[in-house]
Parts: sequence; C-alpha cells; structure tokens
Amino acid sequence: MEKRSTTAAADTSVRPFRVEIPQADLDDLRHRLARTRWSAGVPGVGGWSRGVPADYLRGLAEYWADGFDWREAETRLNEFPQYLTEIDGQDIHFVHVRSKRADATPLLLLHDWPGSFVQFVEVIEPLSRDFHVVVTSTPGVGFSGPLSSAGWHTGRIAAAFTTLMARLGYGSYGIQGNGGGAWTAGEMGRIDPEHVRGVHVNGLVTFPSEDPADFAGLTQGEQTRLERLRAFRDEKMGFNLVQSTRPDTLAFGLHDSPVGQLAWIVEKFKEWTDPAKELPEDAVDRDTLLTNISVYWFTGTAGSSAHLYYELAHDPGARAPKERGTVPTAVAVALPSDVAIRRFAERDHHVVRWTEFERGGNFLSLEQPELLVEDVREFFAELG
Repeated sequence: MEKRSTTAAADTSVRPFRVEIPQADLDDLRHRLARTRWSAGVPGVGGWSRGVPADYLRGLAEYWADGFDWREAETRLNEFPQYLTEIDGQDIHFVHVRSKRADATPLLLLHDWPGSFVQFVEVIEPLSRDFHVVVTSTPGVGFSGPLSSAGWHTGRIAAAFTTLMARLGYGSYGIQGNGGGAWTAGEMGRIDPEHVRGVHVNGLVTFPSEDPADFAGLTQGEQTRLERLRAFRDEKMGFNLVQSTRPDTLAFGLHDSPVGQLAWIVEKFKEWTDPAKELPEDAVDRDTLLTNISVYWFTGTAGSSAHLYYELAHDPGARAPKERGTVPTAVAVALPSDVAIRRFAERDHHVVRWTEFERGGNFLSLEQPELLVEDVREFFAELG
C-alpha cells in the first residue's frame, strides 16, 4: 500500500488514548437520573406521534441508572486502539486497527449524528480482516471534545480528515460514511480525489431540483422514498431547525439533564431505524444504544454536536453549486427507511454500485452489520 510522508506528519504528535470515565461522573449520572422531574404528557395521547412516550423513557432511564454497566462498555471500547491528534486547532479522536494483511486497503469510517464511533463497534473487527480501519469521532462529538472554535462546517471537517489520513501515511484509501458522514465522505472525494480510492455510503439523502423533469418516470419505490423525504421535511425536522438556529439554547437542557439527552437521541434511533422494529432496542442492542448516549453525556458534547447543524445551515459553500464527484461511489439503500433516489445520487456522485437491502435503517453498521460489511468488501474488490 502506497505511503506518503508530509511535513505535518513529522511535527505533529498522535497521542494514545483510553476511555477512562471517573467514578464521580458515573455517580453524578445516577444521582441526576434518580432526581428527574418527569413530564406528565397530555392525557389520552399515546405512542410516538408527539415524541418519546413518558412511560417508555422512564423505563429506559431506570435501566440506564441501575441495569446498564458502563464499565463493561468502557472495557469493550478500549479493546480498540484509540488516539488523539490535533488538526486545525481541534482534537480529533480516532480508532486505528491495522489489518494483518500487508496489502490491505485503508478504510476511513465516518459516523452520523446522533451516532459516534460507537456506531461501528460491530464492524471494526470483520472489516479489519481486509482493511486497515480508521474510525473518527467527528469534531465536536464524543472524545474529539467540544468544538475549539466556530466554523466547523462539512468542508472543514472533510479537510481535517484528509489531513488525518495523510498523517497516518496512507496515500490511497477508501471511505465509508452514513448520513452526515456520507456528506463528509463525498466532500473528501471532491477535495482529495488523488488519494480517495472509493466512497461507500448509506443513509444518503438525495434532493430533487426544481426541474419538473426530475419527477418524470420515477418507479413506485422511488415515489415512496420521495414521499418519505417530504414527510420527514414536514413532520420530523424539529431537531434540525432548533440545532441549526439556536444550538446554545438547546445545549443548556441537554448538558444538564441526562434524561433530556436520552430523549433527544433515542427519538432519532426510533425514527431512523427499520420501521418494522417497534422500539429502538429492537433495532439496535440496548446496551450499545446507551453506550452511544453515555459518550455524549460524559464528554459534554450535546451542544457542540448541535452546532454542527448551525455551521452547515450558515455555510454559504453548502448551498453553492458543486461539481459532480469523480471518485467511484457505492450507495447502499435500506428500502424500509431510506430516501435516496438513484438519478439524484448519480447527478451529484460518480455512482458505480447501487445495492438495495430489504431490511435495515440509517444505522446499518449496528442494525445489519453483516450486510454492510459484505457490501463494502465487494465494492472495494470490484475497484481492484
């Protein structure tokens, strides 16, 4: 595998990192959970139509306090070698697992919000049989710590991650990203096409233009996904609007109340996982879900992760026309939940592979890890 050496690599340190949450923080979490002031909700209103039901959340919070074992989760996370490095004034946390295969392709994994590097715990080991695996924590999320400054939009994050891969000495690498991570992956392909070998995405959001021709000849399945996008815009965008406009106001509640943080994240895992699953923990293991939420809580990054939406919404470059990507791109679509439409994806990316799964949701790496791993392997094998 081609290596590259840079001046930055010579004078910038990569520091080993371990997850070690103080016992005082665990005790504080349990104390806060025990003292939650519960909202009663509106009598006669049930289900998830207005958000997280109180009875469900109360049960999950009780398990978080008295059943969930953070130390066991911490031990599992520390099975993966982890590091910190500073790029553009911001600490970047990442996992780096080198394959035993000398000819393995480096593969960068990029998570979505409200995920974290925990999102990839099920796929790191199987992928490492064929790839040198690098898993980042997005700036402002988890152990990358709160944002060091304003201005961390998608382009700046993409540039930081290309610097990271150069710092690790990788001259040619692939990327897998989901949701927001898919947007960052595509941007990395645009700014670093000479080094990005291929991009694999899932949970990709595609938008039609105002041209009526965009809607001509759509299949029934594509019309269903387009209607799903419209429903998301009309009924499920509240989190986006708040985080894109007033992230600081939101942050006070999420930073002070673990139940507030729990509700804010678990709602997304209900709405963005396979709709055939009744509860979030039916789609994603409950302890893994709480590990992810605990990472946000213990690192105090609810507010800074919300600011990522603000930066995207206020970045003129995000709305500027972009040239079509040239890097070979694979799109994995979970038919029960995704909104991606092929013609829109091909308009923006050099799509060479399109896979549709009959089950799963946005968090494929946790919901259907075997399917995702196999699709990633096949895609990069096809690239040769």
